[in-house]
Amino acid sequence: MHDHHDHGLVHDLQAMGALASRRRALSWFAGAGSAALLTSCNGSGATTKTTTGSIVSPTPTPTPTPTTSTPTPTGTCIADPSETGGPYPADGTNTSNGSTSNVLVANNVVRSDIRPSFIGSSTVAAGVQVTITLTLVNVNASCAPLAGYAVYLWHCNAVGQYSLYDLPAESYLRGVLVTDANGQVTFTTIFPGCYSGRWPHMHFEIFSSLANATGGRYAVLTSQLAMPAAACTTVFNGSSLYSASVRNFASISLASDGVFGDNTAAQIAQQTPVMTGSVADGFTASATIGIAR
Repeated sequence: MHDHHDHGLVHDLQAMGALASRRRALSWFAGAGSAALLTSCNGSGATTKTTTGSIVSPTPTPTPTPTTSTPTPTGTCIADPSETGGPYPADGTNTSNGSTSNVLVANNVVRSDIRPSFIGSSTVAAGVQVTITLTLVNVNASCAPLAGYAVYLWHCNAVGQYSLYDLPAESYLRGVLVTDANGQVTFTTIFPGCYSGRWPHMHFEIFSSLANATGGRYAVLTSQLAMPAAACTTVFNGSSLYSASVRNFASISLASDGVFGDNTAAQIAQQTPVMTGSVADGFTASATIGIAR
């Protein structure tokens, strides 16, 4: 009796052929399904490439990061406060005992070295040399330099006296310069002494042009510079010319000074020149003067 599973060799060969055909079909459908699945998972929608059984994924194109252009200010500055010109300006606003009450209209007032007298005398003011660069900037235009402005600088001598007033025959420690393309002027002068009741300082007036400066009454700013405390101590104790300043300086502070005392810390910082050097070699100083234009 034959087994019900045994149908002979011919039947077996036919069955094996059918099974092989079925497996090839299943293999084809499986490959097609995998390719379709890979294609649908590609975020870019690009077609996947297959070679000799390996799947190569396309390289995604980087998405550019948007950039925002933020203007960068050219600097930070504040407007210098207006301060009194004091009783010794010689700018035509009051009288003096000297040869003129307005040095701004005098010949040769435009000069960088303001140590010598230049009206009726050639006396040179004695004292520790200071070379000071002032930079004028417009606080309403990102601290852009102000070119073509006139700066009138004046101050007392080593013993606290002012030319044309305390010293009628002298005209030293006064001068005018016009700012360059960088808004800068550089004066050569001496360190001012400290007289009773005032912090050591320099006076200045700013005019929008040299022509306006010679009028003496068209200043856009009148203010003062406060000498750095450390430099004051070094100079006053390092040169016998300043012997009287030692006692006067010990009796004053920025807080008690009648001009600087009500200013903010930021204003005082800008009004105080950065100063380096020594009594023997002189000092180099710089300060920014902010003007609202």
